[in-house]
Amino acid sequence: MGQPVREYLLTLCVTAAVTYLLTGPVRKFAMMAGAVPEIRARDVHREPTPRLGGIAMFGGLCAGLLVAAHLQNLKGVFELSNEPRALLSGAGLIWLLGVLDDKFGVDALVKLGGQMIAAGVMVLQGLTILWIPVPGVGTVALTPMQGTLLTVALVVLTINAVNFVDGLDGLAAGMVCIASAAFFMYAYRIWFGYGIEAAAPATLFAAILMGMCLGFLPHNMHPARIFMGDSGSMLIGLVLAAGAISITGQVDPDAMRLFAGSERAAVHGTVPVYIPLLLPLTVVMVPVADLILAIVRRTWNGQSPFAADRGHLHHRLLEIGHSHSRAVLIMYFWSGLIAFGAVAYSVNSASMWIVLLIVLLSAVGLVLLLLPRFTPRAPLWAQRLVPPRYRRRAFLELTARKRAAKAAAAAGGPGAGAQARTAAEGAPGAEAEAERDPVPSGVNGATAVGDRSRFTHTRKISSHR
Repeated sequence: MGQPVREYLLTLCVTAAVTYLLTGPVRKFAMMAGAVPEIRARDVHREPTPRLGGIAMFGGLCAGLLVAAHLQNLKGVFELSNEPRALLSGAGLIWLLGVLDDKFGVDALVKLGGQMIAAGVMVLQGLTILWIPVPGVGTVALTPMQGTLLTVALVVLTINAVNFVDGLDGLAAGMVCIASAAFFMYAYRIWFGYGIEAAAPATLFAAILMGMCLGFLPHNMHPARIFMGDSGSMLIGLVLAAGAISITGQVDPDAMRLFAGSERAAVHGTVPVYIPLLLPLTVVMVPVADLILAIVRRTWNGQSPFAADRGHLHHRLLEIGHSHSRAVLIMYFWSGLIAFGAVAYSVNSASMWIVLLIVLLSAVGLVLLLLPRFTPRAPLWAQRLVPPRYRRRAFLELTARKRAAKAAAAAGGPGAGAQARTAAEGAPGAEAEAERDPVPSGVNGATAVGDRSRFTHTRKISSHR
């Protein structure tokens, strides 16, 4: 049991390492190529930031597939199935489309057509939905046309859901990483636990997707040094959809033999198991909900469903007072709760403790959501224990005055001692002011969405160096 896990971990680590190492050179390339768009009205970052992070993520995907093809327990996936090649073909097309969009800009309808073509390429190579389990009916076999339409719709929906949620630093990569981790746990359980080889490609896709996101996150966390752009968001959305299609539409529920009796009883009994993977809506519920709300909102206002605005869930979190980092962590929390809660329910749907735990964590999430301006206050003596970027401004000023006083005392001269004491004491009530001073608005993106005039003096990054 341990050996396949080690090989998956090796594949994950190689993917993450390649993605991480490529992101730095890709950032320099993006700046030289001029892929640094100016700040738009709906953006929340302060300075122009290069895109094209999807180039590094695609490099990690290729490296992960290459390593897995030479591992003892994983090379059988490439020998017995054409799905990895189908994934690579579709990913290459969607990645190329995203690179062109990041650099030159592509019309929304053209991108939609490219997404459908990429999904069609995967279908032609065998990565498609063959049947779906329906409660009370049984396993419903799909015709080639039905399977193709359902596969294309699922791929397009997942790609745009991930693309829509890519609005804050580290948000899309972190949420997809959480979803892929839950996906990996379930897919590995089906493959190794029940001996169903058809689940092996989905398990590999989930491990590689985790590596792509983990390798890119250090460069993309707030404040981000590079954005993944459409070349990255559409890429990870396609990989996530490919894994869901592989295991949902090609693994026969009756092959698990969890329940005796008729096929209808078997499918009905295994429905809780297939809740996380019947559609990827459960593991990407937050971006899908954001996508649906955005379409309804824009259509209601007489706009195109593809028109950009500032009404996404992460924008609303900022508007009610959450900081940039706190908004991202809240979205992480809800994504993890939905994804891992669904996986836990699939393992033991009869356990009431799982339901109670999910309800309790949901209540905690609502409390965090309704306390946007709550800021933990560390005492003055504990300020030295936190990183400098999180220290309070008054404490930093007080520390600077003390250093200046020590420097003046070391310089010597008449009256140096008195000047040092005066500088160290500072203004009356300095320590009390340090206790009352809140976290500065500029630290860690704590400023919510306000007047955009604060962004007018940002320095543009030159593309000629």
